[in-house]
Amino acid sequence: MTIGVAGLGRMGAAITKRLIDVGHDVVVWNRTVGRTKAAQDAGATLAATPTELAERCETIITILTDAAAIDSVYHVKDGLLAGEVTGKLFIDMSTVRPETEAALAATVSAKDAAFVECPVGGTVGPALNGKLFGLAGGTPADFERARPLLEQLCRRVTLAGPVGSGSSLKLAVNLPLNVFWQAFGESFALCRHLGLDTNMLVELFSETSGGPNVLRARGGAVALALQGKEPGSMVAEAKSRGFDLPLAETTLEVFDEASRQGWGGRDCVEMPAYWSNSHHK
Repeated sequence: MTIGVAGLGRMGAAITKRLIDVGHDVVVWNRTVGRTKAAQDAGATLAATPTELAERCETIITILTDAAAIDSVYHVKDGLLAGEVTGKLFIDMSTVRPETEAALAATVSAKDAAFVECPVGGTVGPALNGKLFGLAGGTPADFERARPLLEQLCRRVTLAGPVGSGSSLKLAVNLPLNVFWQAFGESFALCRHLGLDTNMLVELFSETSGGPNVLRARGGAVALALQGKEPGSMVAEAKSRGFDLPLAETTLEVFDEASRQGWGGRDCVEMPAYWSNSHHK
């Protein structure tokens, strides 16, 4: 099968490599062309525009940063939906709010194409080995069409319901993890005065009952990437449904403060260092 991948960040690049490894022909496109080199070296071919990508492929996977990025890839004059896409299958793996996926699905359907959302849980290692968790939303027929491919990327794929359901489930799954980073940073602050090696502390925390699998998977890494946009989406989604998420709101405040203090913005914060060196002085 010829598969297109639009969006070659760390996860998009890993998913591309996995698709090539299991025998698919892969066509790639990325806004920053330099990020396509590794994929091309692995055997992928490059499309000049999203329109070309969609026209050359039977199935198109997108994994993009946010709703604005989705608009800029799908809906512009040389976007994925600008050409002839009748009968094609689009699978969006972006982590965005349910309303974004529902609107995208309606646009794709209007072009007589199929659509499944499937945000994934996991990091680069699981992506390379087909061990992600897929949280899908779509019609049963579209999901069954996408399932064989998704099962090559994921060790478990769950159809949560119609489009939007996968995004709701992804936000729910990620909320405890995001709140954990907040708690983990505070723990570092409590023992900062001991002057202990941070790698040792990560290893120690990973062995305790409070240490989640993500710490064990990182093998003692200290730089913890925090997706500040996710708590923001969680808070907004809850408010749209008439309730609050106090823990997510607190975590979002911490990410915003880290951004104001120059710790990499809301997309990536080295939380232990931030808490040890800045926030609790």
